[in-house]
Amino acid sequence: MRILQVLPLNPIAIRLVQGGSCRTRHLMLRSGYLALMVMVLLVALIGSGTTLRELSQSGARAFTVVSYGQVFLICILAPIFMGGAIAQESNQQTWDVMLTSPLSSLQIVLGNLFGRLFFVLALLISTFPLFAVTQLFGGVPGSAIIESYAISAASALVMGTIAITLSVTRTGGRRSVFVFYSAIILFLFATYAIDLALQQPFAIGSEAVFTTWMTPLNPFLTLNVLLQSNIYIPMDFAGTGYLWPQRMWLGSPVSTQLWFFTLLSIFLIAYSTLRVRILGGALISGGAKGLGDDSGREPRRVGSSPVAWRELHSRSQTMRAKTIRWVFISLAISIGFVIVLLSRSGTLNALQTRLALASV
Repeated sequence: MRILQVLPLNPIAIRLVQGGSCRTRHLMLRSGYLALMVMVLLVALIGSGTTLRELSQSGARAFTVVSYGQVFLICILAPIFMGGAIAQESNQQTWDVMLTSPLSSLQIVLGNLFGRLFFVLALLISTFPLFAVTQLFGGVPGSAIIESYAISAASALVMGTIAITLSVTRTGGRRSVFVFYSAIILFLFATYAIDLALQQPFAIGSEAVFTTWMTPLNPFLTLNVLLQSNIYIPMDFAGTGYLWPQRMWLGSPVSTQLWFFTLLSIFLIAYSTLRVRILGGALISGGAKGLGDDSGREPRRVGSSPVAWRELHSRSQTMRAKTIRWVFISLAISIGFVIVLLSRSGTLNALQTRLALASV
């Protein structure tokens, strides 16, 4: 019974699932996600022929469109569902209740993680009938469906563990939600742009290219390997003297990404489990400051405008906040500069350049 309370009967996970299931916003997100995926599937099936070959091609095309759409929506919705974990640490009362409860550190971390990740996994499961429909047309192997689901689930898992790690180590509050969301978008675009710059042609005059070191880091690139294997080809190291990590990374990017995301998630869960009690001690010691008359510093003199005083002395003016803000701005400018260079070199066409700049 004690083992079941770690995850299946975790009180925090049960509370989050029961509370989120009653929220109208979550209902609208789930309904909108499923409706959008159905529309994407119907649009992809428009113009299907009557022969078996045409139906098979239509099924493969529909599966490709739905797979990309699913990963895209998961990358957008997963930070939304996990944003509450980051913003939660700004409310010290929530942490006080959890840290003074008989729950272990592992229960707190896993409860917050899977209680919110449950809704993302529910979205993935809800689209399974859509992928089953593509099987009726043929042209889509069952292994491709399983691997596409595994890529989406692994991406959601690593985003969730990163959010939990931020929630137990940072003190940025709700502002960290925006940074977390923006960092994910910038990371996906940056790895995709670097991959375009590092691509090498499969043969002279061929449109096919080899995978790069960025492929296992981006779920969209691994989907390219899975769904466009005749254009985006993993490297073949047969008979070469390369070490197994390089052969695994460049030769099997899909398996490498699944293992890498899983191991990274396990490491972050372990790190968060060790840090959560340290955070609790910091909150308790921070709350105890100023209780004595002589232990605190002299109170600041409040000006005529409380709002101006708060903006002047808030945490946004600290050195840490300024550093994070300027690093974020510098990163965005650097990515924009790289986009311009890739466009000038011919790596990106006009449409890709506009989409890239719009994403930044």
